[in-house]
Order: sequence, then C-alpha cells, then structure tokens
Amino acid sequence: MKKKILVVDDERTIRMLLENYFRESYDVTSKCDGQEAMNWLHEGNIPDLIIADINMPNMDGNAFVDNLRSSGYFKDIPVIMLSASESSTERVKFLRMGANDYLVKPFNPEELSLRIELLLSR
Repeated sequence: MKKKILVVDDERTIRMLLENYFRESYDVTSKCDGQEAMNWLHEGNIPDLIIADINMPNMDGNAFVDNLRSSGYFKDIPVIMLSASESSTERVKFLRMGANDYLVKPFNPEELSLRIELLLSR
C-alpha cells in the first residue's frame, strides 16, 4: 500500500506539481491552508508525512506546526517546510518547533523526493 503524503500550500501550482510528481509513489492529498489541513486531520486522516508552506492564509505554517506538535495524535508525523525565505533564522525556528526538514522554493522535486524517502525510512 502506498504511503500517504499531505501537501499544504496556498499556491495551486505547487500543489499540482507535488501531486503530479509524487502520485506514482505516494497517495497525495493537498489542502490550501493550515486550517483546511487540520480539519482534514481531525476527520481521522493520518498521513505518513506532511509538506507544508509557511506563508498561507487562515492558518500559516507557524500555527500549523504548533498545532501538530502540541497534539497527541499528530505530533510524530514528519513535516517538511517549504518557504520562499532562505533565512537561516527562519529555518532554525522551524526546526526548533519540530519540523523535520526545511526546503527553500523554488526547489528541485528530486531533492524533495530524497528527503521524503529519508524521513519515511526512519
């Protein structure tokens, strides 16, 4: 059975790129903001990994990771953050909050794929 990936990004092009790139290997679900993603998770959906943008409406990446890591059910799901910001401070903040990885946009899908494989093999 395919592992499940949840993509959370307000940019439709990023969601489509990731859905198309990973659909052969993974069962991909995408949501356009953190609130929509949390609602989906609370419906009983548990992905094997989450890829989330930082700058989103309604619930941004900060609040989303905070919600995940303070939850009993979702705190152990690996999370890869995507951001247009190359700021080391931003990267360190998210890693401290509990994100497992951080990738700067634009990114190479092959690199993201390898990072996903590494996280899922742990």
